[in-house]
Amino acid sequence: MEKFIIGIDIGTGSTKGILADCAGNVLHTTIVKHKTSFPRPGWAEHDADEVWWADVVAVCRELTTRAKGSVAGICISGIGPVFLAANDRGMPLRQAILYGVDTRASEEINELNERYGYDEIYNRCCNNMTSQSVGPKILWVKKNEPEVWKRTSRFLMAHTYCVFHLTGQYVLDHLSASMCEPLYSPITNDWVDEWVEDICGDLPMPKLMWSNEIAGYVTDNAARITGLAPGTPVAVGSIDAFVEGLSVGVRNPGQVMIMYGSTMVGIQISDKPLKAENLWSCSGLFKDTYLLAGGMSTSGSITTWICDLTGNSYDDLTKAAEQSGPGARGLLLLPYFSGERSPIADEKARGVLAGLNLTHTKGDIYRAALESITYGSRHILSTMAEAGGKQTEYWAVGGGTKGGLLPQIMSDSLHVEQFIPKITTGACYGDALLAAMAAGLVETDTSWNEAIMTVSPNSDVAKQYDEMYENYLKLYPSTLDVVHELAVAQDAEAGA
Repeated sequence: MEKFIIGIDIGTGSTKGILADCAGNVLHTTIVKHKTSFPRPGWAEHDADEVWWADVVAVCRELTTRAKGSVAGICISGIGPVFLAANDRGMPLRQAILYGVDTRASEEINELNERYGYDEIYNRCCNNMTSQSVGPKILWVKKNEPEVWKRTSRFLMAHTYCVFHLTGQYVLDHLSASMCEPLYSPITNDWVDEWVEDICGDLPMPKLMWSNEIAGYVTDNAARITGLAPGTPVAVGSIDAFVEGLSVGVRNPGQVMIMYGSTMVGIQISDKPLKAENLWSCSGLFKDTYLLAGGMSTSGSITTWICDLTGNSYDDLTKAAEQSGPGARGLLLLPYFSGERSPIADEKARGVLAGLNLTHTKGDIYRAALESITYGSRHILSTMAEAGGKQTEYWAVGGGTKGGLLPQIMSDSLHVEQFIPKITTGACYGDALLAAMAAGLVETDTSWNEAIMTVSPNSDVAKQYDEMYENYLKLYPSTLDVVHELAVAQDAEAGA
């Protein structure tokens, strides 16, 4: 009987699943949409049961009925790093606190830096703490919701919550753990015991495993709920952006993934842990691998905002931006509409549009927005290179690769060649590959994807983009004081 694999990715606004065979052919795809809760400015949450588990059950039920044979393995990835406080049965005690878009724990970041020492945290964790870090979010719950904290005996993320309910196993992959500053060190690939004890007290830490290992097997109860067969192996999984890198074959030192989405994420694979302020230095998906990553807070979401604001479609604005030309007729945009994650780590940064005059058009503004995404990406990748990592090959993924203009501007601005993969299903395709590895159906070095297009840089515009990028780097510090004052006023008006 032919064997099939299920890969599922839990995103911010939807969950996507695929059914694939052991050769990597995608046989069926399904999507379940869900909502993200924003209870107050700076907070972002998910209901773990109604969003994560309900989505996974729905996807499994549909895909198992589509399989013309046995489902031999499953793997789940999800948004992260996140913190879900749960009891010993894995039941949520509050809504999950999401990744870097949730900035509630800024006071706790300052408190832990003062307690342990900024340099000591950086040297042990290879990272400084940002709004991405889970340690401060755990401390926030401990301080602000003591009744929740008293009952907390499991620390779960989106993928491990579902793994727990599928298998009963309490695990976490090394990559996700390494985004839990200051609780984990990628240098030792282990928890930092004294800081775990200080922050988490008696809360038991999950068992650390690699993403392609078997976390456990589907229980009889989970089988009844999901339609999976009892005993089906469940891979550990990881955070979605990194699994998406694997989906296009980005797994070896020197390879880089650029993810075009609502937020831009860059990932660079390394053969050793690298230290870089305001980036994410992590253990890899596999043993003896490491990576550097960074992400913008807003990128593609700005283009959506402009479409909504003008009432124009993406296609119409793209055509107008093409007419504008490189440099957007002297317009420069800072894309910090929701603060910025990497590499400035400034939650009070805000968007700035500089150089406007009465001749500028909506095409110029849209072009400036597209170019700002490439400048933000260049800033992240340049910071990665300065940390000592080599960059030899670039793969572009995500919805933004479907329009030809942004990938071309990216290659022109970065001066690099980008490969566009044949299969762009996303992280769930990487999940299917991890599931196949865990189940022993493919070798660990297997890659299912290949490039179908190459985007080459245009040397004629290199100097122009270099000059605009230098001005981009100058614009943030030169407007910083005013922007921060405006951000404080905005927060006060919103009641933050």
